[in-house]
Amino acid sequence: MRSKTLAACTLILALILIVSACGSSSNNKNAAKSSNEATNSSPEKSESSGDSQAQAEKITLKMMHLWPDGSNSAQNTVIKQIIEEYQTANPNVTISTEVLDTEQYKNKLKVLSASNDLPDVGFTWAAGFMEPYVKGSMFTSLDDLLQGDLKDKFVAGTTDGYAFNGTTYALPVELNIVPVYYNKEIFAQNNLQPPQTLDDLKNIINTLNGKGITPITLGAKDAWTASFWYMYLADRIGGKDLLDQAVASNTFTDPALIEAAKQAQELVNMKAFVKGFNGLSNDEAKSEFMNEKAAMYAMGTWEVPNYTTNPDVPQEFKDKIGYFKFPTVTGGKGDLSDWVGGVGVGLFVSEKSKYKEEAKKFVSFFVQKWGEHSVTDAGIIPATKVDTAAVKLPQMFIDLLNELNTAKKVTLYVDVQMKPVASEEHHNLVQALFGKAVTPEEFAQKQEDVLKAGK
Repeated sequence: MRSKTLAACTLILALILIVSACGSSSNNKNAAKSSNEATNSSPEKSESSGDSQAQAEKITLKMMHLWPDGSNSAQNTVIKQIIEEYQTANPNVTISTEVLDTEQYKNKLKVLSASNDLPDVGFTWAAGFMEPYVKGSMFTSLDDLLQGDLKDKFVAGTTDGYAFNGTTYALPVELNIVPVYYNKEIFAQNNLQPPQTLDDLKNIINTLNGKGITPITLGAKDAWTASFWYMYLADRIGGKDLLDQAVASNTFTDPALIEAAKQAQELVNMKAFVKGFNGLSNDEAKSEFMNEKAAMYAMGTWEVPNYTTNPDVPQEFKDKIGYFKFPTVTGGKGDLSDWVGGVGVGLFVSEKSKYKEEAKKFVSFFVQKWGEHSVTDAGIIPATKVDTAAVKLPQMFIDLLNELNTAKKVTLYVDVQMKPVASEEHHNLVQALFGKAVTPEEFAQKQEDVLKAGK
């Protein structure tokens, strides 16, 4: 999800304090699903408008996104609605979509880029992930949109992670932080309260294990989920700037980073996580929480719709779900008001698109409509400014917006900060760390080695 993170997150939080609003993701990520969806609508126009439309060139824009129906039905529905609205307003345009889960999406983006066949419009992660695409001249500049229809629309700083050498190549649609969701009923039945410290969390883990209840669900086969836990431990032990500085300086052997790795393995040794977690996908792990088989689940705020607005989730279950901030570590430098998170995905336009200007027009429309619909229809925090006084929001959503208002720091996902090779190796190393295949010292040294390689 880079060295620009500190400035971006600081600016994000500053404007959030002013407007008391903002918007959300990461993702959620589910079982493989691919589909092609296209909707056409052509309302009646005035005679002159009809003549103009009749003469307009028929255009099909290809779009890829990563929110399959079912696992991410709220986001999927919003996208379908925006596409339908755009096609209604532009009857000569058809938006053809391909929908993949997150890991399949990333892999296909690589394949398509190798053959210079990217979709006209797609989504990318910020900073290190998109850097090779920018260097390869695969994404076109969107600066003209920021100076036009989208001027002053974004929360300050949210576009920084998508800019290289002063040029912006993608536009964010969401902001996310990572709370630890918990089942209030399970906690109440076992006389438990949300933890304030890591020692509190360990006591909860021991209590739940003693009752035969899975404390935490985790799908570390998708290694970014385990990285959340490592990142929080590093933040709470070494402070809010530790990870940013480590990536920026290509060093990863700070004692606090090694201690965080030790604490991660201690949680594994305590059987904190669901059995077989390193072989479970995030989707499989998520189902453990949704089916009330696990008490806790650390995941991005893109999950909030499942606990607030998703009509497919029983209200009885939604009423049971709360969240807590990742606990502090006694003697550590971190703060409860520090979060792991940042901007989620952003829209790009392919430099090779045959219909580049129409694609840009659609991106501008999409960003604005996403800001309108995502909050009220899906409970998602967008990257554009939101007037919270003008919308009715679920309490959890309001509470999380308030958390952003008072957050001292949002650390951008460390794998997103890293360049692609280093990011991929981070995933491998986190899996190895949680699987106890490497020592904490080996984990840190190997991560530093790949950072120094500069890839």
